[in-house]
Amino acid sequence: MPEFIDDATFGGYFRQFEHTAWRLETRRGYASDRASEKYARFLRGEVLGIEGSDWCTNVRTQTEKGKRFERVRLVDDPPTEGQRFLLASAASNNAAGEDIRNMRRAEADKLGLPAEDFWLFDSRLALLLHFDENDGYLGAELIEDPTRIVRYCQVRDAAWHYAARREEFLKQVRSHV
Repeated sequence: MPEFIDDATFGGYFRQFEHTAWRLETRRGYASDRASEKYARFLRGEVLGIEGSDWCTNVRTQTEKGKRFERVRLVDDPPTEGQRFLLASAASNNAAGEDIRNMRRAEADKLGLPAEDFWLFDSRLALLLHFDENDGYLGAELIEDPTRIVRYCQVRDAAWHYAARREEFLKQVRSHV
């Protein structure tokens, strides 16, 4: 079992990075999303507009300092309910300054991208996120090994190159969202 960092330490990485915070999201859904009121509103068919959150406040603060928040989300064909929720709710993150892009899972498989969720900070350290079989978050493992960091940088570069901006991706999957 990996050693997890504590939650307070986890949150600090999103304020202390110098240049880039980049994430790969590979799961078909997240238990934390399914437990939220926002998800319930999504299921009721309500339109998710631009909403504020502590996450978006920090993204705005950091991007105003010239830092970048970016992520690529893998999406199945057709998208799962959880992925449709993330596509709908990403508007708030984008409005705050986070650049969220999407890639079809089949394309990620062709590229050999790992089925791992991780954050990569300044191309020098990573947080590998662990989940249980029900998509419940278990904890984050700090990765500083240079060989693994280089691999995560390669994954980032490949994923970013082939991922589509949210608006473009939505045009491709409109019938499923």
